[in-house]
Amino acid sequence: MTALAFLALMVLGVPVFAVLVLSSVVYIGSSGHDALFDNLLVQLNGGIGNFSLLAIPLFIIAGELMNECGITTRLIALSRVLVGSVRGGLAYVNILANAMMAAIIGSAIAQTAVMTRIMVPEMERAGYPKADAAAMTCAGGLLGPIIPPSMPLIIFAVLAQVPVADMLIAGLVPGLIMAASFLVLAGIIGFRRNYPRSEAYARAEALRVVIHALPALLVPLAIVATIVGGFGSPTEAAASAALVAILIGAFVYRELDLRRLPEVLERAGRNTAMVLAIVAASAVFGWVIIYGRMPARLAELLTGLTDDKYIFLLIIMLALLVLGTLIDGIAALIITVPILLPIATGVYGLDPVHLGIVVTLTLVVGLLTPPVGAALYVASGISGVRPIPLFRAVLPYIGVSVALLLVLCFLPVLSTVLIR
Repeated sequence: MTALAFLALMVLGVPVFAVLVLSSVVYIGSSGHDALFDNLLVQLNGGIGNFSLLAIPLFIIAGELMNECGITTRLIALSRVLVGSVRGGLAYVNILANAMMAAIIGSAIAQTAVMTRIMVPEMERAGYPKADAAAMTCAGGLLGPIIPPSMPLIIFAVLAQVPVADMLIAGLVPGLIMAASFLVLAGIIGFRRNYPRSEAYARAEALRVVIHALPALLVPLAIVATIVGGFGSPTEAAASAALVAILIGAFVYRELDLRRLPEVLERAGRNTAMVLAIVAASAVFGWVIIYGRMPARLAELLTGLTDDKYIFLLIIMLALLVLGTLIDGIAALIITVPILLPIATGVYGLDPVHLGIVVTLTLVVGLLTPPVGAALYVASGISGVRPIPLFRAVLPYIGVSVALLLVLCFLPVLSTVLIR
């Protein structure tokens, strides 16, 4: 009954947070345990009572401020200086700038929207096929949920009750490997399709660009240094990043009009509300599925198939790749973690941090795959490239992402090297 209600609500297009709450209500009503209704609001409120979740609105505010005060364009200019005059140079600039933006925004959708507006028209003017430009831009957006700060990794940490700082630091190495892999792939595609050579800056101009970009680098450096250096929690890192962005935008670049701050905060508030509503609803849903012994039943099924933890991970990866094509990544994360975590750690002895990286990256790939493919459709809508040609162009990047997933599955040290 509960599964049917869940699927029916999803098909009808009901918002995810409502699907989770209503499915939980259906389970409680059909199970005959009406006393559970007394704790429903308590669980709903408790889902967002974790202090670590405060990092989400603060990181969103930092990202909004960066877009408002011109930091984004300066990071892209810096990427062009670093790449220099090479064939397919703008392709490298695209990926490199996406990696820098990932260290600030933490959301694939927001990053894809920002970068598509900037990079695709510029690459098209330079002679790149529009589909290729849009494909590498939305693929670069996948770095947002992996390189810290990352909203999905923060949410996983809260759900799994592991230190948020550990989870964010664990995403650094896989994120950098993913960025490097995309750079190599873009180079191979550019060589085969004879992408145009980028123009080099004159030495004086390059120096000017670097000097102007240095203050912009303080925002990602404030985040990474605070978390990796142990100077503060991710929440404090997010607050410091937002403050640095305000100071740079208002007093260094002087492009941030402080009178626009209410508008910036309003946009950040709307985005935060959407995320936290799902997190609160997931607390109720997770509470219900644990009460219904779903993890225990699934554990019995999986242990009957294999007792090898790596085979278990491969099964989970395959299931999540399919799930990620059907529902939003954060929603899928919130739905699956309460089910999978007890099995992965209790039965197969997997490190929860390693599991979090694998699960998050697997679901992130779904952002590029129809029928949901949120990042794919955002890039399509902004660039004007139809979804099917764009999907064909992005397939090589999906292939590289899946290959990286397999490497991370069998080499957990890549996820834990910085925290163990």
